[in-house]
Amino acid sequence: MYKWRKEYEGFGQGSFPGNGNLKQMPEQERISELERKLKDAELERDILKKAIGIFSKNGR
Repeated sequence: MYKWRKEYEGFGQGSFPGNGNLKQMPEQERISELERKLKDAELERDILKKAIGIFSKNGR
């Protein structure tokens, strides 16, 4: 009970997420979300760079 109470005090409603989800503070959740968005944007950028390279070669 002591461990559960301490965990609840530290994480609030996110203390017992279940289903293998990580317990994160709101700041950590925001950082994780921004990292996912950055990864997606970098992937899109790389795809667009490759497409530009392919289309510029076909024009010659």
